[in-house]
Amino acid sequence: MNKPSQTTQQTGSQVKDASTKTQSSNASLLTTLPFSQKEDFENAKKGFIATLSDPIIKNEQGQVVWDLDVYRFLSSDTAPATVNPSLWRQAQLNLTHGLFQVTEHIYQIRGFDLSNMTIIEGNTGLIIIDPLLCSETARAGLALYYQHFPRKPVHAVIYTHSHTDHYGGVKGVVSEADVQTGKVQILAPKGFMEYAVSENVLAGNAMSRRAFYMYGAILSKNARGQVDAGLGKTISAGSVTLIPPTDTINKTDAQRSIDGVEMVFQLAMNTEAPSEMLIYFPQFKALCAAEDMTHNLHNLYTLRGAEVRDPVAWWKTINEALENFGDRAKVVFAQHHWPTWGQQNIQTFLTKQRDLYKYIHDQTLNLMNKGYTMLEVAEMLQLPESLATVWYNRDYYGSINHNAKAVYQKYLGFYSSNPADLHPLPPEAAAKKYVEYMGGPEAVLQKAREAFAAGDYRWVAQVVNHVVFAQPDNQQARQLQADALEQLGYQTENPTWRNEYLTGASELRNGIPAMPGIRTDSPDVIKAMTLDMFFDYLGVRLNGPKAQGKTIKLNCIFTDIDQEYAVLLDNCVLTYTPRKQFAQPDVTLTMTKAILDAINMGATTFEQEISFSSIKVTGDSNKFKELLSLMDTFEQSFAIVTP
Repeated sequence: MNKPSQTTQQTGSQVKDASTKTQSSNASLLTTLPFSQKEDFENAKKGFIATLSDPIIKNEQGQVVWDLDVYRFLSSDTAPATVNPSLWRQAQLNLTHGLFQVTEHIYQIRGFDLSNMTIIEGNTGLIIIDPLLCSETARAGLALYYQHFPRKPVHAVIYTHSHTDHYGGVKGVVSEADVQTGKVQILAPKGFMEYAVSENVLAGNAMSRRAFYMYGAILSKNARGQVDAGLGKTISAGSVTLIPPTDTINKTDAQRSIDGVEMVFQLAMNTEAPSEMLIYFPQFKALCAAEDMTHNLHNLYTLRGAEVRDPVAWWKTINEALENFGDRAKVVFAQHHWPTWGQQNIQTFLTKQRDLYKYIHDQTLNLMNKGYTMLEVAEMLQLPESLATVWYNRDYYGSINHNAKAVYQKYLGFYSSNPADLHPLPPEAAAKKYVEYMGGPEAVLQKAREAFAAGDYRWVAQVVNHVVFAQPDNQQARQLQADALEQLGYQTENPTWRNEYLTGASELRNGIPAMPGIRTDSPDVIKAMTLDMFFDYLGVRLNGPKAQGKTIKLNCIFTDIDQEYAVLLDNCVLTYTPRKQFAQPDVTLTMTKAILDAINMGATTFEQEISFSSIKVTGDSNKFKELLSLMDTFEQSFAIVTP
């Protein structure tokens, strides 16, 4: 992912304070959770060695890619009325940053990105686990380690899973040349490259726009804006890189020994990521939990959009780790947050994290089988006190509400089985009729203002949304809905929900900002795309209605990798067959995969490369031009809170 600068825009002068209802709601939480417990704060600082005196990281051009200085407002022990006190607590914990010792020979860089980078000392060099999201933050983290320990070379990098914040900084700690010559190994679980690339391509544009909301990219960093991201402070804004693995872990119990460090791997497929693994270090009695056991309830469904994750695979993975390592491990560390030390603490932590995901799964299905619909299940499901009152099970990234909906979706899909929900009107058309039936926009707004005054913000946001979609220029409606979303943001414990609410409020008040979005591609990801992925994405870009009645046969020959494809446009779809050529194509393109990569990265175009003779065209060149004319270009700044 290429990320926007961390320099945030002001979200407008209309930002409001917490209402009396919100102040009361947040204050009441102080009596329901064990805020007197300080063990997490002690553990977050345990093993501290050093940090940057100025916690700002810049790229070679002097642009800020990571800035913790903007979070100084979190220093107060008392949460302001505009932030849920439980979220304030998590935000303070995630502000702890620097180099920490986990146990003998194991260190972590925390607070330099959304994720952690783990450094393992071998006999002659280092093994790095998950080199953060961008090369600049990873490089700064390794430099901090070298300030305090001998400058040993990096012998290996391990990717625990296929999410960008766990591989994107790899070129900040090793060079691709050293990997290619065998000086550095790169290990990853099976399926890593497929999922690292595919998740960022086919739905990448929509996912990028939605991530803009989830991470609060435009929100100011203050008590009325973005305060945290749950797993860490926020996402960095540097250069995302990727070097393909040289060694793949294909099965649980696979073992490796690198530079005297023994490792036992446990695959965790289809849990937090489709390709993921845990690592046990028997010499150090330490378990790396990747991102499957962290100090929060994680997402079964992520708000930016992705395939629903499997809670059964997740709880079974934790159970397997508990059975295999629970009586041996003296420390569990993850690639987010702080470690857990002590065998009894570890067993309790793993048990309650396991039971958290199993409870959500089982009780959602229990309620589904009693006939309750997705929205009903999400409202009814509550954790038992034994699970709900431990801090590491709180809604700091996932939530009970939207994870229950994820389980429902996984088993039953979008449809409630009520025929009224089978083919409803789309939002804009339905909104106009709702507003008409309710007596017109003024009548709706008057009742909504009364509901707002009573603190019924969820209903105000829902009902006024109909007015906004019926009359998108109705400023009174936009302002009232923004006010309701804002109060919901101030009340929620979940930082991603807060970012969603406050970003929606900002766009209702100020419009869609003219700033770069959060992109899910990068040059290295584009280069890693297989040709099948490229042609799949080309099919997604095809404008089906415009292709009505058109048939084009295209042969593609890639000389540098000795591959051929027969690509067919027919019936308004684009299909392809590898290792095949049409006997009588309309047009044939001969090129290199390297040229195609450059085109996909935007460095050049088909037209330019054809004019340079880098692409050879035989047959009817107009047919190829016609095919290109049928391709859509996706704009990232599409509307979300307005039609």
